[in-house]
Amino acid sequence: MRRTRGATTPYTVKAARELRHSATHAEDVLWDALRGRKLSGLKFRRQHPFERFVLDLFCVERRLAIEIDGGGRQGSHQAEYDQTRSRFLLENGIRVIRFTNQQIENHLSEVLKQILFAANSPSPDEEFRQEKGRG
Repeated sequence: MRRTRGATTPYTVKAARELRHSATHAEDVLWDALRGRKLSGLKFRRQHPFERFVLDLFCVERRLAIEIDGGGRQGSHQAEYDQTRSRFLLENGIRVIRFTNQQIENHLSEVLKQILFAANSPSPDEEFRQEKGRG
């Protein structure tokens, strides 16, 4: 079983704790919809540290990270950083789905449907094991 935090540093854990107290409106809205196993019994963690990153929301049992991109995250540098981060997480068996603040605030039911679909889709580890078993 993979560790749920990887090689997390005390700095990352501290940053995660601080981020829990400075959530955006969209993060609060989505967290309220997910907390307490409200979505199909899935347990999510908020501002979960993993290696050198802090994941906005994370479902350990499905190894699914949800990232919320706010208004201040535009530009090619940020897009490149997000892509690198997502690739690193995927290499560590964690799928990432992203939503904007506007998607969450204006289309929450659709966002929840997409989260549920992603959570019920095979993880990269499961897909690899299935392919290996066929060959």
